[in-house]
Amino acid sequence: MRAALPDPTSDEAAHAARVHDAIVGRIRAEGPLRFDAFMDLALYAPGLGYYSAGAAKFGPDGDFVTAPELGTVFARCLAEAVAPALAAGPADLVELGAGTGALAAGLLPALESLGRLPARYRIVEVSADLRERQRARLAALPRALASRVEWLDAPPSEPWRGALVANEVVDALPCRLFELREGGLAELGVGLDAGGRLAWRDLEPDADLASAVSAILADGRDRPRPYRSEIRPQVPAWLGAVAGPLESGLAVFVDYGFPRAEYYLPARVMGTLRCHYRHRAHDDPLVLPGLQDLTASVDFSQLAAAGRGLGFDVACFASQSAFLFACGLPGLLAEAATLDPVSLARLGAEVRTLTLPGEMGERFQVLVLSRGLDPRALPFVTADRSGRL
Repeated sequence: MRAALPDPTSDEAAHAARVHDAIVGRIRAEGPLRFDAFMDLALYAPGLGYYSAGAAKFGPDGDFVTAPELGTVFARCLAEAVAPALAAGPADLVELGAGTGALAAGLLPALESLGRLPARYRIVEVSADLRERQRARLAALPRALASRVEWLDAPPSEPWRGALVANEVVDALPCRLFELREGGLAELGVGLDAGGRLAWRDLEPDADLASAVSAILADGRDRPRPYRSEIRPQVPAWLGAVAGPLESGLAVFVDYGFPRAEYYLPARVMGTLRCHYRHRAHDDPLVLPGLQDLTASVDFSQLAAAGRGLGFDVACFASQSAFLFACGLPGLLAEAATLDPVSLARLGAEVRTLTLPGEMGERFQVLVLSRGLDPRALPFVTADRSGRL
């Protein structure tokens, strides 16, 4: 059930109407859409989708706050984590979906202080608007750092070495919705009601979805009917595209999600699909198209299995809190004694948000895939709980 949401401005309402009309046009031409096709349009349609249009997404003026927007702690700890992958140059750092550029703005100085600057800091960004915001933010860095940044339309396809970083990226990959019913498996799509408004429609599941759901049900647990959830069958192909050419180094994925055994719990009868609009979370993806973020939690067991299929080792799976503590957070806290009261309070608030169970600390997980590195050189292995996968 959707809680009351703030009214959009007139410009926002006009934009949502344009996105709605584009989706309706696609439905009238092709029939009801699978949810992943709807989600792709709502988030990524050129010039219209949530991540393609110009409204603020991140921070207090947007719809949600990411870890890099809180301060520099997250970036400084992540620098400690990826430094071993950058130790023997030339090596690159590739960031997928850099948002406002906050993570890059924190990582580059932190890596410089560790003597582990990448030869190139390559940002893969599909949004022209976000690229401009990133350019403006990173232009404030010293030239020796800013000059290393370049933008790509797609992940590198040629062999490379270094580190890949994806913070809150996988959750925004379009997902398919399924529902287990007394009569069997159904797929949920988006069509139109009699008044031409977006509405849920049942679709016939194809073989790919049926196979993927069968793999979930192989755990033998009895789930109630109806039971709704989501799945991303494209993850192995996506990971192959973004990380396959990484010959040696680390791929770090930070996101909210679960191991598969915890994701598809019988009690989670409505799945994890959520919408974010002006710092309010709700569960109706059919309203405000183009104005709200659509996300679903990450199945980290699926992501890890896809990594192993590409020849990576699972170097670490840990809560964000455990990962940060293993990657230098105690040292950063020790420096707090030198801070003035205002800075100390700000640091305390940042660390609490990043690490407390009720905040990001346990809701967010970190999966690190490695290839060609000595695990003894990786600081985060002490936090590894990959047995949960």
